[in-house]
Amino acid sequence: MKVISTKLPGVVVLEPKAHGDHRGFFMESYNQQTLANAGIHHAFIQDNHSLSVEAGVLRGLHYQLEPKALTKLVRVVSGAVYDVVVDIRKGSPTFGEWVGVILSADNKRQILVPKGFAHGACTLVPNTQLLYKVDDYYSPEHDRGIAWDDPDLGIAWPISQPILSERDRQQPALAQAENNFVYGGDLS
Repeated sequence: MKVISTKLPGVVVLEPKAHGDHRGFFMESYNQQTLANAGIHHAFIQDNHSLSVEAGVLRGLHYQLEPKALTKLVRVVSGAVYDVVVDIRKGSPTFGEWVGVILSADNKRQILVPKGFAHGACTLVPNTQLLYKVDDYYSPEHDRGIAWDDPDLGIAWPISQPILSERDRQQPALAQAENNFVYGGDLS
């Protein structure tokens, strides 16, 4: 598995090795030992799966507050998304910065979203299915979000009129969002 660093420390893109022939392909989408050898140590305990039936569905930017913060390992099994990760750790040298990557069934890329980062994805094609592993359980009382179109973030989404949930329509800007992440240099 190839590990590609991004400008946000701890946020990495993973490229599994796919072995293909005339029948299709085989790949290890997750191998704890391979990731540990690459310095990635997370105990994932749950898999989540979402389907967006239309292109232009935007989910995010989401995160959970401490002590129920989540690390996510995100991939697409059908379709494609523009996936965005934002550093929301107060005092971080990259606070408020973001990275965006295309994850698709074709490129088989995955992205690791550590605790202290908000995550969002915009579907690029209909019937896109996103899978992600998490290292803790969903906690409604700790669930928070940031406005997808926060002008201070300046995210270059591939769409200007996304299809949003009611919840995501009402998210605050990062400056007003409840956030208890403080940069400490540790991304475990």
